[in-house]
Amino acid sequence: MSGDAKKLQPIIIKRIKKGGHAAHGGAWKIAYADFVTAMMAFFLLMWLLGSTAEGDKKGIADYFNAPLKVSLIGGGTGAGDSSHVVKGGGQDLTRTDGQVKRGDVDAQHKTLQLKALKAEQRRAEVARLEALKKRVEEAIAASAKLAALKSQIRLDMTRDGLRIQIVDELNRPMFDSGSAVVKPYMRELLREIGAVLAEVPNRLTLEGHTDAQPFGAGERGYSNWELSSDRANASRRELGAGGLPEDRMLLVQGLASSVLFEAAQPLSPSNRRISIIVMNREAEDRLLRLKTADDEEGIAEKTAEKAAGKTEEKADTKADAKVDDKLESKAAQSSARPSIQPSIAPITTR
Repeated sequence: MSGDAKKLQPIIIKRIKKGGHAAHGGAWKIAYADFVTAMMAFFLLMWLLGSTAEGDKKGIADYFNAPLKVSLIGGGTGAGDSSHVVKGGGQDLTRTDGQVKRGDVDAQHKTLQLKALKAEQRRAEVARLEALKKRVEEAIAASAKLAALKSQIRLDMTRDGLRIQIVDELNRPMFDSGSAVVKPYMRELLREIGAVLAEVPNRLTLEGHTDAQPFGAGERGYSNWELSSDRANASRRELGAGGLPEDRMLLVQGLASSVLFEAAQPLSPSNRRISIIVMNREAEDRLLRLKTADDEEGIAEKTAEKAAGKTEEKADTKADAKVDDKLESKAAQSSARPSIQPSIAPITTR
């Protein structure tokens, strides 16, 4: 029986099911990728900062401090404009301190370009004046009458430009003694020169000179200063008659005997001459600046005189007003004072 009961006892089998992890996605992978990206960006930033010059760093800092200001002024590649990782920055590797600013490089280039342009203009102007000199010589040689006056004509290049001097000779003067009337043969020469000078755009200076012989009227009367000025103006009229425009003449002056052609012989006929200077651009600008300065000084003097006159006028007006006030005050006091009439006692006859 007992054996049968053991055989009939049920067999119980326990099966334990192990619980699995909850299902999840790949969110951790995204977070890890963001972390790796941030670290890569950080190390890239550190590398860039380590390889960036101080000028670029300052430019970046300025941009973040005032982005609108930097964008308006152009910004560039940094305040120092250093595009190379070298001490001193910029294109100039010889600089060891500081940054080579773009303004420095541009200023040097502009200065060099301006100097080169001025030098080129100067060479072109000299070549034009040399061609003019040759043209004057050819015009004189082409005429038989003018060729006879060739010995009285001096052509040379000066600091101010081409100088054409017509000097007197003992037997062939330009003017009669003490006169400003141009001789007929000299009139023809001046008109021919005026026609040639009309072909170039340069402006002119015309000077009259005399020798050191004092004029008969003395220093206080009509002297060599007036005579040289009158002769210069007479020559100017003849140049205009030859075709030279009036506005091409910048300065006409008489210098008397202050600038002698032959200083060792002050009474030499060659000291009596007319000088025509075809000015270059530099001389013209220098003369115009001097004229402008003189005009401004004259305006300042006139303004000061007017101000002084107004001040004196105000002072006179105040003084007159004070005198009038005193007179009115005295008149008022006289009218307010009671009149004293002498009392005459009646005379009674006894």
